[in-house]
Amino acid sequence: MNNSIRKPWLLVLTIGLGTLLNPLNSSMISVALTRMQHEFGLTFADATWLISVFYLASAVGQPVMGRLSDMFGPKKVFLTGLLLVAVACGFAPFSTNFAFLLSCRALQAIGSSALFPSGMSIVRTSITEGQAKALSTLSIFSTTSAAFGPSIGGFIIDSWDWPAIFIVNFPFILLSFVLAITILPSTGRGKFNLERIDVGGILLFIISIVALILFLLSLEKQIHWSALFIFFIFSFIFYMYEKNRKEPFIDIIALKTNLNVSLVYVQFICINLVYYCYFYGFPTFLQQVHHYSEKQTGLIMLALAGFGVIVAPLAGRLIERHGSKPSLILGSGFLFIGTGLLLSLNETSPILWLLIIMAVLGMSNGFNNISMQTALYEQVKPEETGTASGLFQTSRYIGSILSSCLLGIVFNRHLDVEHLHIVAIVCIIFCIIVVGLSLRYPGIKQMKKSAKTT
Repeated sequence: MNNSIRKPWLLVLTIGLGTLLNPLNSSMISVALTRMQHEFGLTFADATWLISVFYLASAVGQPVMGRLSDMFGPKKVFLTGLLLVAVACGFAPFSTNFAFLLSCRALQAIGSSALFPSGMSIVRTSITEGQAKALSTLSIFSTTSAAFGPSIGGFIIDSWDWPAIFIVNFPFILLSFVLAITILPSTGRGKFNLERIDVGGILLFIISIVALILFLLSLEKQIHWSALFIFFIFSFIFYMYEKNRKEPFIDIIALKTNLNVSLVYVQFICINLVYYCYFYGFPTFLQQVHHYSEKQTGLIMLALAGFGVIVAPLAGRLIERHGSKPSLILGSGFLFIGTGLLLSLNETSPILWLLIIMAVLGMSNGFNNISMQTALYEQVKPEETGTASGLFQTSRYIGSILSSCLLGIVFNRHLDVEHLHIVAIVCIIFCIIVVGLSLRYPGIKQMKKSAKTT
């Protein structure tokens, strides 16, 4: 403990190297999808399961690992998470079939999901001075690795092949593991308590989401109405089951009692649905329509990532001065404009025009990510921060899963500018919802007035 406090930067580095694994692996896959399609003989809809299974496992894994961290101690859970990621990355390159590769992706997601909650717990208990700076640094690890994942993936795949996106994890895993053993404090003497893990809620959630994915992907060909029926039935059972749980997987009662918080989650789902359609759609479009190499695709994707990183500090300053609402409006506006500009793209459009569109969409992400998070914290009590943050991440995962479904439906048989326009038209509908919710969100004066009346 004392060692970690004397050298907080080393503690942050250790945790940061681990926590970047989940966002990095969720994003590198975008450039590898085309290679994996050819390797395993997949349709594009089949390949999108590599995205969906990762986010579904992450949505389940993060809250479960957070509670296991409370029971057994964050250091043990952190080290276990690193080992699980190592096992998944070690076996994935030797996958002989698609089902085995999907299993490796799920294990990779579960292992990497253990690193963020356990790492946050260690920082909050071990660093008292400069804690906010430590947490913001860890946030940079996560956001930067996610943003530049396609570029990193593009360079290493171009030099080798799709297994490289798994092998590249090992330097981070090894360094983080060695540092964690010596640096991280050993805490947590609790016992395993199964009642604290909402197994029933998790299973009902998984069945509901998988049924929804199967139904959505079937829209492109023969519609599976039975999957939609299963989704509605199990969603209703999930609702009835969760509202009576003391420690539910998703706090239904809290969602019902705070409309502003619930709408923040809805808005974040819509934002991620739209943004990740481009985040995963552009690399495939660039490779299969314009025939760019993985390396070239990675460089082009820097426009989307780079402008998001550049804008984020500006969004932070704007929020400090005027609250979340102006940044929310700017972010939703850029998302709407960028999506609208996509409809002007045609077969003869120069790559510069696509880069400009990607830059606009990247700026939207820079504003939206930080403003949505601060908007959430403006609406919840300090003691509810942990639960609210968990649901916030779940909202991100649900939006990402839905984006992969939309891409799977539209790009499954035909991948061209016309079908990219179809994606954009659908996304415009969700952009309108995002803009409306941003305008509806209460400003600083309105929140102060509301606080006085209560």
